[in-house]
Amino acid sequence: MSQLNSNFGKVAVLMGGASAEREVSLMSGQGVLQALRSQGVDAHAFDPSERDLADLKRDGFERCFIALHGRFGEDGTVQGALELLGIAYTGSGVMASSISIDKVMTKRIWRAEGLPTPAWQPVSSGAATQAAFAELGSPMIVKPAREGSTIGLTKVTSLDQCEAAYALAAQHDTEVLCEQFISGDEVTIPVLGTGQAARALPVIRIVAPDGNYDYQNKYFTDTTQYLVPCGLPEGEEAHIQQLVLDAYRTLGCRGWARADVMIDAKTRKPYLLEINTAPGMTSHSLVPMSAKASGMDYPSLCVEILRHATRDYAAAGTIAP
Repeated sequence: MSQLNSNFGKVAVLMGGASAEREVSLMSGQGVLQALRSQGVDAHAFDPSERDLADLKRDGFERCFIALHGRFGEDGTVQGALELLGIAYTGSGVMASSISIDKVMTKRIWRAEGLPTPAWQPVSSGAATQAAFAELGSPMIVKPAREGSTIGLTKVTSLDQCEAAYALAAQHDTEVLCEQFISGDEVTIPVLGTGQAARALPVIRIVAPDGNYDYQNKYFTDTTQYLVPCGLPEGEEAHIQQLVLDAYRTLGCRGWARADVMIDAKTRKPYLLEINTAPGMTSHSLVPMSAKASGMDYPSLCVEILRHATRDYAAAGTIAP
């Protein structure tokens, strides 16, 4: 195992960064770093907010495991830099990453391809948020279009909450999204692999205190329940897994990702919310939990993700700088 994994060469685990999710990224990165080292990988921590990315080339890194979350990590920017440096990296490429972090663009593509996602409206003011509330109904979700981890998100249940909800979301992004709230089961589904070889891992059903799966309950409390097996009817789970694979392939994702889905309590119809192309890998994170349920431990998962590291143009025979 150690000899095989030494073939990866010198590996940088990119962690930290400058996004609002820096704290979580550092936790993810440290977990990945220790896991890779335990499997014989020559892995090193690398924080792009403290070092120049050009150091990766100068210091002889051959691959990067991207454990950065949010902006400058899963939005196509660091992927583009690594393409220019000629260094293989984990996860989706430049275009798929930049589309997937933008919830509005993601939903437009899914809708165009006939994939179900809640109704939405992009807004640019508190007044526009009030108009969206009148159109989409109560409850309504207001959130930044290009953030993760529920940062800046508000569940609006009355017209007088719209101004404050917009102001909070706008603190984190110039683009704000209003979205129809789907009441029902909240589930998440990781995907490993690329193209037709991609496979969906077991569905996890999330039961948060008072239905509030916010930043605190995601990462720092032990009161949220994660059910895997999810307890859904077998046919329903398989249908959701296929839906997520379709959503993943439609956006051109590769390597790994995790999609969030709501299941309407009345109709049992699943709705795609968003897809994360560099999901969390902390002790509370859901990709490792689902992988474990499928028989894959955390170190093996990290090696499997690293095994898929590539570049957008690597297969085209382009010569790295």
